[in-house]
Amino acid sequence: MEAYLYEPLEKKKVKCSLCNHRCIIKEGRRGICGVRENRGGVLETLVYGRLIARNIDPIEKKPLFHLMPGSLSYSVATVGCNFKCQFCQNADIAQMPSDRDGMIVGDFFSPDDIVNAALRGDCKTIAYTYTEPTVFFELAYDTAKLAHQKGINNIFVTNGYMTAEALNMIHPYLDAANVDLKAYTHDFYKTYCGAKLAPVKETLKLMKSLGVFVEVTTLLIPGLNDAMDELEELAAFLAGTLGTETPWHISRFHPTYRLKDRPSTPVKTLVVAREIGIKAGLKYVYTGNVPGESGEKTFCYQCGKILIDRWGFYVRENLIENGRCPNCGAEIDGVEL
Repeated sequence: MEAYLYEPLEKKKVKCSLCNHRCIIKEGRRGICGVRENRGGVLETLVYGRLIARNIDPIEKKPLFHLMPGSLSYSVATVGCNFKCQFCQNADIAQMPSDRDGMIVGDFFSPDDIVNAALRGDCKTIAYTYTEPTVFFELAYDTAKLAHQKGINNIFVTNGYMTAEALNMIHPYLDAANVDLKAYTHDFYKTYCGAKLAPVKETLKLMKSLGVFVEVTTLLIPGLNDAMDELEELAAFLAGTLGTETPWHISRFHPTYRLKDRPSTPVKTLVVAREIGIKAGLKYVYTGNVPGESGEKTFCYQCGKILIDRWGFYVRENLIENGRCPNCGAEIDGVEL
């Protein structure tokens, strides 16, 4: 299928405008994502409808804690990613094309198939997740548009590297996103992700201005992105630029893929990072990958009462009433809480 968002250049080259790599691709070659190929001067997507993963997940697994808590999300992915994160949690599918000589696999599912499966599963949302949804933008766009017609909301779980053109195109059908803000230094993005920090910050700001509900996740890796001054700057950006209502998820790293020489993140580091976020003014700061810790619960930022009691990805009790704390009446930010 012909890809969206590209322009032809001389000598049958094309320029892809889907993500901020803005690859110039020669005839017969693919972009950095490994799933968009120049065929005779026409950019083709190689993953349209080819799902490598499809599951019904709790919305909390995305993680999205302030969007319809306790509901289910139909989650889909194709292979491919426009980042090369050395700590990739889903490298077997996200990095398949780059690690396995361009391999692309997946079972065919049309947008209709995906939406109907979501309806059968009583899912309130469809999440484009597991790998980077930007690289299967055509499928995500067509599905999201159809899903809205059926009353289903759409979620991107994303690295935030899409262009403004891509985001402006899909935003009428994109209800929420969890964006990985992987670190707060250009060097980290360049060295460990093969990307840049600045475009991610611009995406976050544009999402907020377009009315997309945003939550942010940062995976803390010992010695690489967990310096206190860096976390203070990151938290200040979230609170000051995106708004204090922006939920921040701080996740625990475990050795994986090409970054197995680092230890798991100490729980104490997560606790300190959470305190930094709260001190910066953020109302909702969570710690992830440590089930049973209080950092996964939603507290009222005003009176401190537990409002949503979670265990892992599951909601055990939700005490929010009409979007407010039943104890002090503070307005709790989110969608259909």
